[in-house]
Amino acid sequence: MFFDHLVLGASGEFLNVGDIIATLAVFIILMLLLKKFAWGPLMGIMQQREELIASEIVTAENSRQESQKMLEEQRTLLKEARTQAQEIVENAKKQGEVSRQDIISTARAEAGRMKDAAVQEIANEREKAISAVREEVVALSLLAASRVLEKEISEEDNRQLINETIAKAGEVQ
Repeated sequence: MFFDHLVLGASGEFLNVGDIIATLAVFIILMLLLKKFAWGPLMGIMQQREELIASEIVTAENSRQESQKMLEEQRTLLKEARTQAQEIVENAKKQGEVSRQDIISTARAEAGRMKDAAVQEIANEREKAISAVREEVVALSLLAASRVLEKEISEEDNRQLINETIAKAGEVQ
């Protein structure tokens, strides 16, 4: 071969071109074997790793979005719970006020009933007292009449007896 001859190198040495071509051929074969058996599977593993990381990033982003959504839902529910609690407190205040008004009106009605009963009782006692006075006046009149019948009295004794009876009747009232 023509290139089998010696070539003068840069350092002044002779290089064997056949060795260079053989080394280059072995290097290319080694590169092809590395590509097929090492780089191919290595790149496949790297590709799988890249896809796994990408899917984990997507999953993490989805989880973050779902967490954000759940946080917003929780905030909404908390706001609704606060509103409901405030409504419950307001309703309880209104119920308390209604109950207070009912108790006051019931107490006033009871006091009015008791007052009416007391007035009625006073009127009944007054009627009893007037009735008792009348009975006393009748008794005194009967007593005076029986005295008049027992003795004959003069007009002056009769007046005195009537005045005494009226005076006694006045004391009883």
